[in-house]
Amino acid sequence: MTASGAAPFWLTVFLDYPAGEFDAGVGFWCAATGYALSVPRGEAGEFATLVPPSGDDFLKVQRLGEGATRLHLDVHVDDPWSRAESLEAAGGELVEESPHGYVVMRSPAGFTFCLVRHPSSRVAPVTRWPAGHHSRVSRFCLDVPRKRYAEEVAFFQELLGGEWVEVDEPETALRPAAGWPLDVRLQPAEVASTVTSHLHIATDDLAAEVERLESSGARARAVRTGKAILEAPGGSALCVVEISADDLP
Repeated sequence: MTASGAAPFWLTVFLDYPAGEFDAGVGFWCAATGYALSVPRGEAGEFATLVPPSGDDFLKVQRLGEGATRLHLDVHVDDPWSRAESLEAAGGELVEESPHGYVVMRSPAGFTFCLVRHPSSRVAPVTRWPAGHHSRVSRFCLDVPRKRYAEEVAFFQELLGGEWVEVDEPETALRPAAGWPLDVRLQPAEVASTVTSHLHIATDDLAAEVERLESSGARARAVRTGKAILEAPGGSALCVVEISADDLP
């Protein structure tokens, strides 16, 4: 497990879109979260932040120069460079050391993440919608090819540290949020050849939340008791999970 001095203190999810899908994707996630969009930044205005009404941000967007819609993580640590060295020893691949103060890496299964040091600590509250229900992005989920699953779980346990919960049915490795804005779940994908990722939204009214997200541009793939699988603009999956109001993050 991660040494205490190297343990991450925050996670940020980047929603990465190619240029042709960027505006629709950003518009959807602003509507889905109720968060405002920051002023663009970067050399070509390719980065922006979804800013919650209170608490620290944990969702950002990037317009890609190439590549398909995807997610990547920013893992916030005190010293990105020394952490990168230890993660290389654990099976990670160093991709880039940026002069802007972050390090880009890949996990053993090929998932891209960045080590950054931006300070954050205040978790944004759930959003109450006009219809009276509540929701918030609550989970980052990594779907890992079966043959790489055990290796990837071991790597993420080293990367993120903390206490992990392993569930046999369905097979899952879960890192509870524990002061972070969202928890992290790894699960095996039996037929996939590449690692993929998606987000979960927790809500206390599944029907109302699905209707709201569909009106913002998502398409329902499947709706089951307590859970719905949607397709967000850009083609990425999005799970909506119903839990009691008392258990909302």
